[in-house]
Amino acid sequence: MTDVLNCLPIDAAAPGLRRSRQSRTVWGSKVVTVGGDAPVRVQSMTNTDTVDAIGTAIQVKELALAGSEMVRITVNTPEAAAEVPHIRDQLDRMGIDVPLIGDFHYNGHRLLTDFPACAQALSKYRINPGNVGKGDKHDKQFGQMIEAAMRWDKPVRIGVNWGSLDQELLADLMDTNSRRAEPWDAKQVMYEALITSAIDSAKLAESMGMNGDQIILSCKVSGVQDLVSVYRELARRCNYALHLGLTEAGMGTKGTVASSVALGILLQEGIGDTIRVSLTPQPGESRTQEVVIASEILQSLGLRSFTPSVTACPGCGRTTSTTFQELTQQIDDFLRAQMPVWKEKYPGVEKLKVAVMGCIVNGPGESKHADIGISLPGTGEAPAAPVYIDGEKAVTLRGDNIAGEFHQLVENYIDKRFGQAAEVSV
Repeated sequence: MTDVLNCLPIDAAAPGLRRSRQSRTVWGSKVVTVGGDAPVRVQSMTNTDTVDAIGTAIQVKELALAGSEMVRITVNTPEAAAEVPHIRDQLDRMGIDVPLIGDFHYNGHRLLTDFPACAQALSKYRINPGNVGKGDKHDKQFGQMIEAAMRWDKPVRIGVNWGSLDQELLADLMDTNSRRAEPWDAKQVMYEALITSAIDSAKLAESMGMNGDQIILSCKVSGVQDLVSVYRELARRCNYALHLGLTEAGMGTKGTVASSVALGILLQEGIGDTIRVSLTPQPGESRTQEVVIASEILQSLGLRSFTPSVTACPGCGRTTSTTFQELTQQIDDFLRAQMPVWKEKYPGVEKLKVAVMGCIVNGPGESKHADIGISLPGTGEAPAAPVYIDGEKAVTLRGDNIAGEFHQLVENYIDKRFGQAAEVSV
C-alpha cells in the first residue's frame, strides 16, 4: 500500500499516455465516447430541483451551450424520477442533445425499477457504493441498479466519495490494519478503502454480467494531494475509464485553483477520461462557470480546444492606460459568446490564437506568435497600434476607434480563414 504515497514526478508521463477502456454514452443521435483514445470529456451537474422540469432543462441547456458534454441531474425522489422523461423531451424540443446522467443515492434501486421511463431517458447512471444499502441489502440493491443498466443498455459511473464511504468496508480494513506488524496510518487506510470500494464494486458489476467497457470509476476527495495519490494508485490497479473531480472544491479562487492543480497533475500523467470542476457558485454567479474552468484546464494543457485563446499582458508601469484591458475583455467575451454558432459555421475556429498587448516591449513579438494580434501603445509611445496577421505586420491602426477596427479585423480574419474551411468540408 505504500505505493499510494510514492508520487511520481509531474513529467513522468505525457498527457494522454494512459489508455483506459472505452465507454459510449448515447442519447438519440448523440454519441459521447469516453476513455481509450477519446478526448477527455467535460461534465457538469445542475443545482436545480429536478421536480422543476422546465427550470432543470433550462439549466442543462445553459451548461451544454457552455461546453458541458454530459450533464448530471439529481434523481432523489419518485417525483424527481417522474420528471426525468419530461426534462429529456424538453431538451429534445430545444435541440439540446446532451446526454443526461442520473445521480442516485440510497433509493436508486427502487427509482430505476419503479420508473422505467426515467431509466430509459437517462444516458448513464451514477451509483455510489457507499449509499446503496447496508449489510445483506448492499449487494442486492446494487445489483438491482446494475440490472437496470444492463436492461436499458446504459453505462454506469461507480462513484466513491470519502464523505460517504462504505463504513462496513472501512471498518473491516481498519481491523485488518490493526493486526499488521507495521500498521498503515489512517490516511493510507482511507485511500485503500476508496480504491477497494471502487474496484470491487466494478468487479461485482461484471460478475453480474455487465460489460467492463460500460463502467467508469471515480474516487473523489477534497484534498489536492489526496486526490493525486488515490488516482495514481487507482490507475495503476485497473484500466477502467476514470472520472476526475476534486469534490467540494470550494468557492471562487480557492475552488478554481485547487481543482486546476489537482486535475492538471493527473491529466499531465495521462490519468482521467472525464472531468468535473465541483465549484460552489458565488452568489448570483452562473452555474456555467464550472464548465468554463474545466474547459480551460484541458485547453491550457493542450489536450482540447474549446474556444479561441486570447493572450494578453498583465500590465505594468508602461501600460497606465486601460485600453488594452478593455479590448482584451471585449474580444474574449465576443469569442466565447459566438462559439455556439461558430462551432458549426467555422470548423477549427476554436484553435484560433489572438493577442492583445499593451506596449512595445513584448507586444510585437507576442502578436507575431498569434494568428492575429495587436500591440497597443504604452505610456509615452507613439499613438499607433500595429496589427500582425499570420506573423506579418498587416496594418497600423491610429485614432479613437482602434478597438472597433481591431474587432472588425478579427471577424474578417475568422470568416476568411475558417469560412473557407467550412466550404471545403461541404
